[in-house]
Amino acid sequence: MAHLSHKHFNSYKEGVNLEFLRDYCIEHGETRLMKRGEVFEKAGEPSQLVAFVERGCFKYMVHNDEERKDYCTGFAFEGEFVADYPNCLTGRKSELTIVAGTTCKIFQILGKELDNLLDSLHTKGLKQAISDSLFAQVYAQYLDTYRMTTRERYKRLLIRCPELVQSINLKDIASYLKVTPTTISNIRREFTFGEQTLKTL
Repeated sequence: MAHLSHKHFNSYKEGVNLEFLRDYCIEHGETRLMKRGEVFEKAGEPSQLVAFVERGCFKYMVHNDEERKDYCTGFAFEGEFVADYPNCLTGRKSELTIVAGTTCKIFQILGKELDNLLDSLHTKGLKQAISDSLFAQVYAQYLDTYRMTTRERYKRLLIRCPELVQSINLKDIASYLKVTPTTISNIRREFTFGEQTLKTL
Protein backbone atom coordinates (compact mmCIF):
# COMPACT_ATOMS: atom_id res chain seq x y z
CA MET A 1 0.00 0.00 0.00
CA ALA A 2 1.12 3.60 -0.52
CA HIS A 3 2.86 5.31 2.34
CA LEU A 4 0.70 8.02 3.90
CA SER A 5 3.63 10.29 4.79
CA HIS A 6 3.67 11.50 1.15
CA LYS A 7 -0.07 11.82 0.82
CA HIS A 8 -0.27 15.60 0.85
CA PHE A 9 3.03 16.62 -0.75
CA ASN A 10 1.17 17.83 -3.83
CA SER A 11 -1.75 19.93 -2.66
CA TYR A 12 -3.79 19.43 -5.85
CA LYS A 13 -5.05 16.16 -4.33
CA GLU A 14 -6.71 18.06 -1.50
CA GLY A 15 -9.08 19.79 -3.91
CA VAL A 16 -10.40 16.79 -5.84
CA ASN A 17 -11.37 13.21 -5.06
CA LEU A 18 -9.19 10.93 -7.18
CA GLU A 19 -9.81 7.63 -5.41
CA PHE A 20 -11.74 6.28 -8.42
CA LEU A 21 -8.75 7.05 -10.68
CA ARG A 22 -6.35 5.31 -8.29
CA ASP A 23 -8.61 2.24 -8.26
CA TYR A 24 -8.95 2.33 -12.06
CA CYS A 25 -5.17 2.44 -12.57
CA ILE A 26 -4.62 -0.45 -10.16
CA GLU A 27 -7.40 -2.59 -11.67
CA HIS A 28 -6.92 -1.83 -15.37
CA GLY A 29 -3.42 -0.35 -15.68
CA GLU A 30 -0.13 -1.98 -16.61
CA THR A 31 2.11 -2.75 -13.64
CA ARG A 32 5.57 -1.34 -14.27
CA LEU A 33 8.75 -1.51 -12.21
CA MET A 34 11.23 1.29 -12.88
CA LYS A 35 14.86 1.76 -11.92
CA ARG A 36 16.27 4.98 -10.52
CA GLY A 37 17.07 7.33 -13.40
CA GLU A 38 14.67 5.65 -15.83
CA VAL A 39 12.61 8.08 -17.90
CA PHE A 40 8.81 8.01 -17.64
CA GLU A 41 8.19 10.90 -20.05
CA LYS A 42 10.73 12.79 -22.16
CA ALA A 43 10.54 16.48 -23.08
CA GLY A 44 9.85 17.06 -26.75
CA GLU A 45 8.22 13.67 -27.27
CA PRO A 46 4.46 12.96 -27.27
CA SER A 47 3.11 12.73 -23.72
CA GLN A 48 1.13 9.51 -23.56
CA LEU A 49 1.04 8.12 -20.03
CA VAL A 50 -0.39 8.71 -16.58
CA ALA A 51 0.27 6.46 -13.59
CA PHE A 52 -0.52 5.89 -9.94
CA VAL A 53 2.65 5.64 -7.87
CA GLU A 54 2.48 2.62 -5.57
CA ARG A 55 6.11 2.84 -4.45
CA GLY A 56 8.97 5.29 -4.97
CA CYS A 57 9.12 8.86 -6.25
CA PHE A 58 9.55 10.80 -9.49
CA LYS A 59 11.23 14.08 -10.41
CA TYR A 60 9.88 16.64 -12.91
CA MET A 61 12.83 18.14 -14.79
CA VAL A 62 13.20 20.98 -17.32
CA HIS A 63 16.32 21.83 -19.30
CA ASN A 64 17.74 25.32 -19.83
CA ASP A 65 19.56 25.23 -23.17
CA GLU A 66 21.49 28.47 -22.65
CA GLU A 67 22.76 27.46 -19.20
CA ARG A 68 23.02 23.78 -20.19
CA LYS A 69 21.47 22.86 -16.86
CA ASP A 70 18.54 20.76 -15.68
CA TYR A 71 16.17 22.13 -13.06
CA CYS A 72 13.80 20.19 -10.82
CA THR A 73 10.31 21.70 -10.84
CA GLY A 74 8.42 19.15 -8.75
CA PHE A 75 8.00 15.63 -7.42
CA ALA A 76 5.45 12.83 -7.38
CA PHE A 77 5.49 10.47 -4.39
CA GLU A 78 3.82 7.28 -3.23
CA GLY A 79 0.05 7.57 -3.27
CA GLU A 80 0.12 10.29 -5.94
CA PHE A 81 -0.14 10.40 -9.72
CA VAL A 82 2.65 11.05 -12.19
CA ALA A 83 1.97 12.61 -15.61
CA ASP A 84 2.52 15.69 -17.75
CA TYR A 85 -1.07 16.85 -17.31
CA PRO A 86 -2.93 17.95 -19.43
CA ASN A 87 -0.56 17.17 -22.34
CA CYS A 88 -0.97 13.45 -21.65
CA LEU A 89 -4.69 13.70 -22.50
CA THR A 90 -4.11 14.76 -26.10
CA GLY A 91 -0.65 13.39 -26.88
CA ARG A 92 0.90 16.83 -27.24
CA LYS A 93 4.67 17.05 -26.84
CA SER A 94 5.76 16.90 -23.23
CA GLU A 95 7.10 20.14 -21.80
CA LEU A 96 9.30 18.36 -19.28
CA THR A 97 11.12 15.14 -18.54
CA ILE A 98 9.83 12.91 -15.75
CA VAL A 99 12.46 10.65 -14.18
CA ALA A 100 12.28 7.97 -11.49
CA GLY A 101 14.10 9.36 -8.45
CA THR A 102 14.19 5.93 -6.80
CA THR A 103 13.17 2.41 -7.74
CA CYS A 104 9.44 2.65 -8.42
CA LYS A 105 6.34 0.55 -8.85
CA ILE A 106 3.52 2.15 -10.80
CA PHE A 107 0.22 1.29 -12.45
CA GLN A 108 0.08 3.14 -15.77
CA ILE A 109 -2.64 3.80 -18.31
CA LEU A 110 -2.70 5.72 -21.57
CA GLY A 111 -3.48 9.41 -21.41
CA LYS A 112 -6.21 9.03 -24.04
CA GLU A 113 -7.79 6.40 -21.77
CA LEU A 114 -7.81 8.92 -18.93
CA ASP A 115 -9.26 11.56 -21.26
CA ASN A 116 -12.17 9.26 -22.15
CA LEU A 117 -12.64 8.41 -18.47
CA LEU A 118 -12.80 12.07 -17.47
CA ASP A 119 -15.31 12.80 -20.24
CA SER A 120 -17.68 10.11 -19.02
CA LEU A 121 -20.89 11.16 -17.30
CA HIS A 122 -19.98 10.11 -13.75
CA THR A 123 -16.82 12.28 -13.80
CA LYS A 124 -18.31 15.33 -15.49
CA GLY A 125 -16.44 18.50 -14.53
CA LEU A 126 -13.49 16.62 -13.01
CA LYS A 127 -11.13 17.41 -15.89
CA GLN A 128 -11.50 21.14 -15.25
CA ALA A 129 -11.35 20.61 -11.47
CA ILE A 130 -7.98 18.86 -11.80
CA SER A 131 -6.63 21.65 -14.01
CA ASP A 132 -7.87 24.29 -11.55
CA SER A 133 -6.28 22.48 -8.59
CA LEU A 134 -2.96 22.06 -10.39
CA PHE A 135 -2.95 25.75 -11.32
CA ALA A 136 -3.70 26.74 -7.73
CA GLN A 137 -0.78 24.62 -6.51
CA VAL A 138 1.69 26.06 -9.03
CA TYR A 139 0.48 29.62 -8.34
CA ALA A 140 0.93 29.17 -4.58
CA GLN A 141 4.44 27.77 -5.11
CA TYR A 142 5.31 30.77 -7.27
CA LEU A 143 4.09 33.23 -4.65
CA ASP A 144 5.90 31.36 -1.87
CA THR A 145 9.26 32.03 -3.54
CA TYR A 146 8.64 35.70 -2.75
CA ARG A 147 6.62 35.69 0.47
CA MET A 148 8.60 33.04 2.38
CA THR A 149 12.27 32.66 3.20
CA THR A 150 14.19 29.65 1.92
CA ARG A 151 14.39 28.33 5.48
CA GLU A 152 10.58 28.58 5.85
CA ARG A 153 9.95 26.85 2.51
CA TYR A 154 12.38 24.04 3.34
CA LYS A 155 10.82 23.55 6.77
CA ARG A 156 7.32 23.40 5.28
CA LEU A 157 8.58 20.91 2.70
CA LEU A 158 9.80 18.62 5.48
CA ILE A 159 6.50 18.97 7.36
CA ARG A 160 4.50 18.04 4.26
CA CYS A 161 6.84 15.20 3.40
CA PRO A 162 9.13 14.21 6.31
CA GLU A 163 10.83 11.42 4.34
CA LEU A 164 11.88 13.80 1.56
CA VAL A 165 15.46 13.85 2.82
CA GLN A 166 15.76 10.09 2.43
CA SER A 167 14.08 9.95 -1.00
CA ILE A 168 15.53 12.95 -2.84
CA ASN A 169 19.14 14.12 -3.04
CA LEU A 170 20.18 17.54 -1.81
CA LYS A 171 20.87 18.89 -5.32
CA ASP A 172 17.29 18.23 -6.47
CA ILE A 173 15.77 19.74 -3.32
CA ALA A 174 17.91 22.84 -3.83
CA SER A 175 16.87 23.04 -7.49
CA TYR A 176 13.20 22.74 -6.54
CA LEU A 177 13.55 25.55 -3.98
CA LYS A 178 15.59 27.64 -6.47
CA VAL A 179 18.66 27.93 -4.24
CA THR A 180 22.15 26.42 -4.17
CA PRO A 181 22.93 23.03 -2.56
CA THR A 182 25.20 24.88 -0.12
CA THR A 183 22.24 26.92 1.14
CA ILE A 184 20.19 23.77 1.80
CA SER A 185 23.17 22.10 3.46
CA ASN A 186 23.56 25.07 5.83
CA ILE A 187 19.84 25.05 6.68
CA ARG A 188 20.00 21.32 7.39
CA ARG A 189 22.87 21.89 9.79
CA GLU A 190 20.85 24.59 11.55
CA PHE A 191 17.94 22.20 12.03
CA THR A 192 20.18 19.36 13.20
CA PHE A 193 22.02 21.61 15.64
CA GLY A 194 18.73 22.98 16.95
CA GLU A 195 17.32 19.49 17.53
CA GLN A 196 20.49 18.38 19.35
CA THR A 197 20.42 21.50 21.51
CA LEU A 198 16.80 20.87 22.54
CA LYS A 199 17.61 17.27 23.46
CA THR A 200 20.32 18.40 25.86
CA LEU A 201 18.09 20.89 27.67
